[in-house]
Amino acid sequence: MQEFISSALVTLLVTLDPPGLAPIFLSLTRGMTTAESRRVAVRAAFIAFGIMAFFGLGGDYLLRALGIGLPAFRIAGGLLLFWIAFEMVFELRTARKAATAKTAITEDHIRNVAAFPLAIPLLAGPGAITATILLAGQTDGDPLRLGLLLLMIAAVLALCLVVFYLANGISRLLGTTGNIVLTRLLGVVLAALAVQFVIDGVRAVAGAG
Repeated sequence: MQEFISSALVTLLVTLDPPGLAPIFLSLTRGMTTAESRRVAVRAAFIAFGIMAFFGLGGDYLLRALGIGLPAFRIAGGLLLFWIAFEMVFELRTARKAATAKTAITEDHIRNVAAFPLAIPLLAGPGAITATILLAGQTDGDPLRLGLLLLMIAAVLALCLVVFYLANGISRLLGTTGNIVLTRLLGVVLAALAVQFVIDGVRAVAGAG
């Protein structure tokens, strides 16, 4: 039992990489107040938990019933992330916001950013979903182990939430120019991550074939 707990915790920590998500969170919530960005963080964490809990409890059966493989998730997630990265690098997100909403950030915008791309595919992405399904497979249907797995998921997402809260302080230190430079830089990093998702998906399909 202790080995399962440690294995699940380490796997989820490595897969989600909370410190690595902090700069991306800053870029996605640029222009929001501290209260608004924290609402995004909390909402994203709850959505991600729901998605990962779903896949942990029965997602594998659903995917097999629909004939959808995990590689398809990797490729789709990578393509969606690449579009976000493209917008970040060329400042299209800022231009679009200015054209569609010259007033304060709306509640709908907060909800949208929390759901996509923060909750999925950045938090509950292909890697996290795959890891959750594999860890659930190790429980052999034991309710106690499944409960512990859900607890580990909640613990790691809580850590992500703490990191997001601390990220606001970093944003204030960077200032406007620093945040713009960081957004462009992280857009390139996110594009590379997106391409890697697609490569992993294609490799999985090729290997299965």
